[in-house]
Amino acid sequence: MYYKNMSRAVIAPDEYYHIYNRGVNKQPVFLNDADYVRMLLLIIFLQSPKTLYNAGWYVKNFIKTGSFGFSDETINELLSDRTVELVSFILMPNHFHLFVRELEEGGISKYLQRIEIAYTKYFNIKYRKSGYLLQGPYQSVHVSTNEQVLHLSAYIHKNCSELKGWRGKEQIYPWSSYQDVTGENRWGQLLKHDIISEQFSNPEEYKYFVRTSGAKELDEDLWMDSIGDD
Repeated sequence: MYYKNMSRAVIAPDEYYHIYNRGVNKQPVFLNDADYVRMLLLIIFLQSPKTLYNAGWYVKNFIKTGSFGFSDETINELLSDRTVELVSFILMPNHFHLFVRELEEGGISKYLQRIEIAYTKYFNIKYRKSGYLLQGPYQSVHVSTNEQVLHLSAYIHKNCSELKGWRGKEQIYPWSSYQDVTGENRWGQLLKHDIISEQFSNPEEYKYFVRTSGAKELDEDLWMDSIGDD
């Protein structure tokens, strides 16, 4: 069983963590494709403390071409000074899950702070809202064993099965890293999924593991309860 302790984890360098949060009162935080792409840009780019300029251009380019269009120089800069390592992710209409490794002390805290502040500001300006978008501070769970690594991976990648029309099609859901683990990695070294993919002889074996895993059914209520209700 994955969730042995639902309290917020003490985060330390070189360790892996499950990070998640959701909208206030379970309200949607992604209302259209541009919102999902904006969040994707943040979770990919902000692994490094490098300042993100022209976010709108990157979003438009992704919607048009399926790529953010980062230059080689930008990618090298992000890789050289990133403070966290992104392993897998999924964005859902009213919540998100990230599987990350802390590379530098305080890296995850700063990473999530930048993501949540930047996205909330974007959302509130775009939709003429104010106040909090997410339900309190992000939650974290330490991932300390290989069983937990695999369980979390399946849980994240099966998450979209609850959405209408996506059960059985999880591997092509556009707002998760499932397709990057089983096919061409859209993010290159900016998505470091080796800890998962190297344990399977081929993509089909991993797909079978995710499909037959009971992770989604076992843990959904537990992690939701850990965030709490207003």
